[in-house]
Amino acid sequence: MKQYFGIDIGGTAVKLGIVDETGKVLCKGEQSVNFDGYQTPVLDTVRKAAKEFLTAQAIPVENLSGIGVSATGQIDSRKGIVAGTCGNFPNYIGSPIKAALEQDFGLPVTVANDANCMTLGEVWVGGAQGYTDVIGVTLGTGVGGGILTGGRLLEGARGLGGELGHYRTHALDGVPCTCGATGCWERYAATTALVRAAKEKNPAWTDGRAIFAAAEAGNPEVLALLDAWTDEIAQGLAGMVHIFNPQLILIGGGVSAQQKLLIAPIAAKVKASVMPAFAEGLEIRAAQLHNDAGMVGAVYYFRQTMEKE
Repeated sequence: MKQYFGIDIGGTAVKLGIVDETGKVLCKGEQSVNFDGYQTPVLDTVRKAAKEFLTAQAIPVENLSGIGVSATGQIDSRKGIVAGTCGNFPNYIGSPIKAALEQDFGLPVTVANDANCMTLGEVWVGGAQGYTDVIGVTLGTGVGGGILTGGRLLEGARGLGGELGHYRTHALDGVPCTCGATGCWERYAATTALVRAAKEKNPAWTDGRAIFAAAEAGNPEVLALLDAWTDEIAQGLAGMVHIFNPQLILIGGGVSAQQKLLIAPIAAKVKASVMPAFAEGLEIRAAQLHNDAGMVGAVYYFRQTMEKE
């Protein structure tokens, strides 16, 4: 059975794993990429971590069929480089991920955006199996997205497509975004937007865990904040439903475990906000693969691109 090296480069850590041709993760590891405030270029850390991982797992390179990389940022998947990022992420833009890893391991390499890979992972072995038209959204520090239409990942001209967080929902009166524009959806829909609003009410509400605990306890202030936040998420999704007419919207990120307080209200609000024909048959639920989605999806992207699976 074929085995692949899956690498998922995030803003804080790189996750590494061996994934077989059925999408099963056989072993995995993780290493920080911001241990020195990104003074060490992220790609240098990834290359070192990848070599150490294969050595530690005693996996010969010749046993592997290829390397699939999922990476945060705007990824030019045609060239396998980091084309751009938002905000302060030093020593990353321009990183030639594909060329560097091909040089290190002598294996074919593909590179794609992490949210695109999350969506593909769910399509392959997760919550979107059997679906052809899917919007995957990750809520976290920002908002990432991947769009499957007619069974194919929407990538655009350079592989940069599906950058849902920078869909502008408050273009004329919104808050500035790290990308330089105004009113981007992620400034309202990211988990950080909820935390920012909550901390203004109570300094103890410093993360999603504390906020949802207060909501479970019935705190009216937090429940009002959650209501406003899920409104923002739902309105962005409703606009996308009218453009892409998906069968399924999958919501990922750490907060996606909150079925009662997050997933269910978003689903109800999206369906109430779209034209009836678009709501018919539309499913909205939490993603299933969690931390493995990126590396699994990266391998699926490799198989689709290099092996035409």
